Amino acid sequence: MMTGTAKRRAIVIGAGIGGLTAGLAFAGKGWDVQVLERTAALWPVGYALIMAPNAQRALDTIPGGIVEQIHSLATLQGESGIRTARGGWLSRNDASLAEERYGHPAVVLRRAELVEMLAANLPPGSLRLGTPVAGLDAATGEVTLETGEVLRGDVLVAADGIHSAARAALFPGCPGPVFAGLTAWQALVPSAGIDYQVGTTWSRGGEFGMLPMKDGRLYVFAEAAADKPMPRRTGAEEKAELVRRFGGLRPPVPEVIRRIDEEAVLRADIHSMQVPLPAFHRGRAAILGDAAHAMAPNLGQGACQAIEDAVTLAYVLDRSGSVPQGLADYTAARMPRTSLIVRRSSQVARFATMRNPAGQVLRNGMLRAMGLLGSSAALRQADFVMRWDHPAVAVRPRPPQ
Repeated sequence: MMTGTAKRRAIVIGAGIGGLTAGLAFAGKGWDVQVLERTAALWPVGYALIMAPNAQRALDTIPGGIVEQIHSLATLQGESGIRTARGGWLSRNDASLAEERYGHPAVVLRRAELVEMLAANLPPGSLRLGTPVAGLDAATGEVTLETGEVLRGDVLVAADGIHSAARAALFPGCPGPVFAGLTAWQALVPSAGIDYQVGTTWSRGGEFGMLPMKDGRLYVFAEAAADKPMPRRTGAEEKAELVRRFGGLRPPVPEVIRRIDEEAVLRADIHSMQVPLPAFHRGRAAILGDAAHAMAPNLGQGACQAIEDAVTLAYVLDRSGSVPQGLADYTAARMPRTSLIVRRSSQVARFATMRNPAGQVLRNGMLRAMGLLGSSAALRQADFVMRWDHPAVAVRPRPPQ
């Protein structure tokens, strides 16, 4: 662990889920923290997310009772899984078995709820809204704001999202996220009176899913293969596209689509980091979350991996003898895992949105065969994601100090 009388400082660029978690994790280690957010208010992108057990285990290392608050929002019970367009099971899971295996329930919650929980636990004055960053110097640990103010930290944390300006500054010339051949929709609809089916339905070229939330609404998500990014359209046009692609699926999908508020449906083309960065650090700067390893949403791990990044970064820097060594340990710990999850997410996305009929038959047969082995077989496929534990960090042995 680093020693010295001066309080160490972490400057975090971006107040999304990863950036807020990093601020909390460093503050919990006794660091002075500044979290810089360019927008005047915290506006999470997207409606909801699944908080998987691995992310909850990471958050459990941070004081404040955040995991208990997340557990209070748990609604997933009984069977869920993947169905065919005709309604038959391809793969199914049991929520109680999953919780027993991984120690935490999977919880669906609004992104805004999680952001509020994280922000509420930051030390007073550490979150600076309406504070755009003009540039950073990884060698000195300096951040220059658009106002001209210069801040200096022992470590800089780039958590500014998929379109990260910090990534471009830290790794000029390295390819960023590219179009993943997918487009996705999100919506929230009232669940009253709907005999909904928890999980997803795989149809030709796409998938349609619904998950219950504590507030009596369904989190509705859909994804489709796309040859190129789709143009911006009105909410009415997006809803019509959902009807065209998924309106022929078995009930209750048509009724769920009918209930979508066309003024509130979200759609976004999916981009992922198909070429990994050379490292997750440079100089005194670290990069995390979508800025470092944007991925397809099909494993539900985008925000979860950002949370793992944040707590791991604070852990290795706190235990290390120096910032350079701690950042090298962070890259060693996080790059192999996140690179694997990026690849697996892309593979599952291609699987779920397959357009070739013959390929669909083979895919469905394989999943059904796996299903004959029971729910535990499906769960075992998720072990490499869900069984991560803190501080499961692949740090290199260091010579005696």
